[in-house]
Amino acid sequence: MHDVTVPRAIAQVLAAPGADFITRLALASPFLISGVVKLVDFGGATGEVAGLGLQPAALFATSIIITQLGGSVLFLTRRFCWLGAGILAAFTALATLLAHPFWAFEGLDRGRQTATFFEHVAIVGGLAASALLVNGAGPRR
Repeated sequence: MHDVTVPRAIAQVLAAPGADFITRLALASPFLISGVVKLVDFGGATGEVAGLGLQPAALFATSIIITQLGGSVLFLTRRFCWLGAGILAAFTALATLLAHPFWAFEGLDRGRQTATFFEHVAIVGGLAASALLVNGAGPRR
């Protein structure tokens, strides 16, 4: 990896106490919120996965809740950030393929689904970047 000089002001922001945790919390927040909502409204969660054709719906809903909440907790730790990032990235990739098949739509719906699909691709990239930075593979200060 090439050494990168980071401007002093940026290095100070990146080195601020808790900055890495806050950025990971922001990235994990959709998974945390979704997992809690599904846990509180388990009937809605089973209906959502059944609507995607996943059966048995209760087993899939439970697995999704465990994946979202467990992956988020791991992602928020320094030691297992890489594992949480991998779990959430794999989940996001699979869920995106199932829930946002833009190629199966026409017109405006295709555009919306395409945008959502690639927003989720960006989340996968953000998870990977976070794991790299937390594990010391990021820019040198």
